[in-house]
Amino acid sequence: MTTGAFTVPAITHAAVAALTAVLTLASAPAHAVGRLADITIVDRDTGATLPVHYARGEYWVAGRPGARYAVTVHNRSGERLLAVPSVDGVNVLSGETAAWDQRGYVFSPYERYQITGWRKSSSEVAAFEFSSIANSYAGRTGRPANVGVIGVALFREQQPVAVPSITPEPYRQRREARDSAELQRSMPSAGALPPPPASPASPAAAAPAPAAEADSSAAAPSALSERSANSVAKSMPAPSPRLGTAHGQRETSVVSHTTFTRLQDQPNEVISIRYDSRANLVASGVIREQPARAPSPRAFPQSDNVSYVPDPN
Repeated sequence: MTTGAFTVPAITHAAVAALTAVLTLASAPAHAVGRLADITIVDRDTGATLPVHYARGEYWVAGRPGARYAVTVHNRSGERLLAVPSVDGVNVLSGETAAWDQRGYVFSPYERYQITGWRKSSSEVAAFEFSSIANSYAGRTGRPANVGVIGVALFREQQPVAVPSITPEPYRQRREARDSAELQRSMPSAGALPPPPASPASPAAAAPAPAAEADSSAAAPSALSERSANSVAKSMPAPSPRLGTAHGQRETSVVSHTTFTRLQDQPNEVISIRYDSRANLVASGVIREQPARAPSPRAFPQSDNVSYVPDPN
């Protein structure tokens, strides 16, 4: 009777350990956002992918002032995708105030690509750099209202409609049909014969079949609404100036032109990532730093340290 009682603490301890591990994993910051594609922000100077923090219903990354960065798009689907990217509310290809129906980058199935700057031509970009709002491209062009947000609108491609192939009738069948028609014309008319008896089939059976109805039930999934870029920033304390994205140095980045027919007018997915300095994100509570733990007291402070032979002078 006591055997089962001894197993309860062990099972409870294992369950608590597993739950603790799951909670720890869930609280860890992610690195990619998106369903159709993985969107990540990379610090190009260090090569590190910036952790993504989820707070107040939005995704956030901490940027380093002066650092170059890239928006990495990894197409996770087996079809082409169109990605319309914006930084600080500005389309990175055209420089227009961003809208969904503008130009973007087309990604092949499972393709990964880094968007590294403002597109200047088919072979050159001006690098993305974290900077002050005053030095940001949006600020310098009179559009500072949406500084501090990176967006990617994703569109699936409309597939071409397959045209059914028509198999030509063999020559022999055409000749036999022609001979049969000539034979019927040469026979005497049977107009005096009584009409054949009516078929017992229902009248509906004799009516012409209705045309097939086009399937219009494929409703587009509603696109995620983007929040205002200043909704949280206005209320947060700012120990350091807020970040924007500057128009950095020119770099080589070669692309080619292609065509893409969108499956629908609305994006299939909209991804929005806010950014600011780490100091501001900590001050606003987006990033919660663990307090430093005081060292534990030791019973034998002079005896706990193991010493070895020192190097000679």
